[in-house]
Amino acid sequence: MSGRPPGPGTDRVVWQAAAHLLAYPEEAFWVRLPLIREAAGARFGPFLDHLARADRGELAAHYVETFDFRRRCCLYLTYYADGDTRRRGESLAALKARYRAGGWELCGDELPDYLPVVLEFAALDPEGAAILRENRAGLELLRLALHECASPYGSVINAVCATLPPISGAERALVTRLSGQGPPAESVGVYG
Repeated sequence: MSGRPPGPGTDRVVWQAAAHLLAYPEEAFWVRLPLIREAAGARFGPFLDHLARADRGELAAHYVETFDFRRRCCLYLTYYADGDTRRRGESLAALKARYRAGGWELCGDELPDYLPVVLEFAALDPEGAAILRENRAGLELLRLALHECASPYGSVINAVCATLPPISGAERALVTRLSGQGPPAESVGVYG
């Protein structure tokens, strides 16, 4: 992404650090860890401590197993509310429009609802914080799923959620409903 420089604020530091920590752990991930520890180490202590003991290959395998093979641990925020439906396409287009309105263009082929992208946007633009708040139920579902499977990434989502307003009653009801039945799905063009 490219755009305006970051403003002051502890939440913005947390969001930028979380964007990095939730990305696939390739070489740049490891190179930036000292900066993350210096800037936001207190918020991410348990995860950073885990990384200090982690084998790089095992962490990469855990990342793929957790985020690529567990539907409940999806890093694509619109998936929780929209599932694999046409409505999700509309949500993605709306997110792209919000990025463009803020003077941002996505680089590469990442979807606009990918949590590290949203977190980076939130760190640099107030509209990104609004997107995080609007997806509070999805973040809560992700947080619960990560803790359920005992993933160290759960502490990263804890830190992100701690920067947001507490979950509302309506959001809690949505979390309960979605955790019981999963995200919406539709069969397009299938006749039976």
